[in-house]
Amino acid sequence: MEKEPLISVIIPVYNGEKYIRPCMENMLNQSYKNLEIIVVNDGSTDQSGIITQEYPVQVIHLGQNRGLSAARNIGIDTAKGQYIHFMDIDDAVNPDYYREMAKAVKETDADIACGGMWNERFNYKSQRFRKTKVYTSTHDKLKATYVGKWGYVWRYLFKVDFLKKHNLRFEEGRLVEDLIFSFHAVYYADKLVVVPNTIYFYYNWENSISTIREKAHREKYRRDWLHARSYILNFADEHNFKIPGINSDKISYIWRKYISRHF
Repeated sequence: MEKEPLISVIIPVYNGEKYIRPCMENMLNQSYKNLEIIVVNDGSTDQSGIITQEYPVQVIHLGQNRGLSAARNIGIDTAKGQYIHFMDIDDAVNPDYYREMAKAVKETDADIACGGMWNERFNYKSQRFRKTKVYTSTHDKLKATYVGKWGYVWRYLFKVDFLKKHNLRFEEGRLVEDLIFSFHAVYYADKLVVVPNTIYFYYNWENSISTIREKAHREKYRRDWLHARSYILNFADEHNFKIPGINSDKISYIWRKYISRHF
């Protein structure tokens, strides 16, 4: 019997002690068991590092807080799996998430699998796929995922060899760091498969990176969002394609948003 591919799950944590136990239990209760769980303790000053060590996972301790991008890059360098998934410590996935994602990539030999998501804060960004489907053209990949609008990196399962082939890394020192990474990945993928029966639960916790109200943080978030948006627009222009939801297919995106909000 062919062995299931090893999936490396990279989970950065910074002062997230109240989320660790639910997250670890969520991972360990997955129906898919060939998981390498890598927790990158990003200079936490609370009990995050100590609590994490209660579980049978690999823990990397950073001496100082270096940010999500650095933590994820370190996870990429450490991972031994054939596939990588980036998980946030304060979120969750359904129990069959990795089983369904692994099945889809194995059957289709896709570079990336995209799962469904439930977005607590912005319901119109929630998305479920009704059937397994493979996309190969730039337009179809971008429209199926709306990656230009929703850069969430945790939506995807990535083939490690694919990431290394294209030297895909997170830009350090930036917020909205996953938009450029995800956009590059979807663009470069020869095959992208969307996967039904998978849900990533993106919760709206107070004081998460996207909800902190402190002025300096909000200003940096805005600058980095503009940086990422400008980058993907310039990239698309240089490579002669349009981005669904931004400078093409805007009506269908707005209609989808309206339907999601009202029905």
